[in-house]
Amino acid sequence: MSDILVRAAQPGDFAQWRALYRGYADFYGVEQTEEAAGTVWAWIDDPAHEVGALVAEDTGGRLVGLAHYRPFARPLSATTGCFLDDLFVAPEHRGRGAADLLLGALRELAAERGWSVVRWITADDNHRARSKYDQVATRTMWVTYDMAPGR
Repeated sequence: MSDILVRAAQPGDFAQWRALYRGYADFYGVEQTEEAAGTVWAWIDDPAHEVGALVAEDTGGRLVGLAHYRPFARPLSATTGCFLDDLFVAPEHRGRGAADLLLGALRELAAERGWSVVRWITADDNHRARSKYDQVATRTMWVTYDMAPGR
């Protein structure tokens, strides 16, 4: 694992980040326009925006993974948590520790910022990811719903 460095995304990372984010969208079968990806990158690149990104970089300077996160209010506990929106490691780099390092760095970041929890969701059939998550986190009993806005 020592050959991978996790750090905050930087402006010069866009092209490599975009390739990873395209892989993430493809994995979940989500059509993502360049405009949408540009919006996400603008959020990441804006220190005033709530969305942040960590990247995993190999010794050759190649980005091999990403994690997008943001704080969220937890009114019942009167705390702020961290929501991990996206975690992706390039298929050819899986099993080499990048996911562990990204999750570990996010855990440390949450501790530094005083966030009470790091929370995320994943697809029920994403067995490889769920196996990893079961090693580092506690599966909850909560079921997720999406509701479209409007009537």
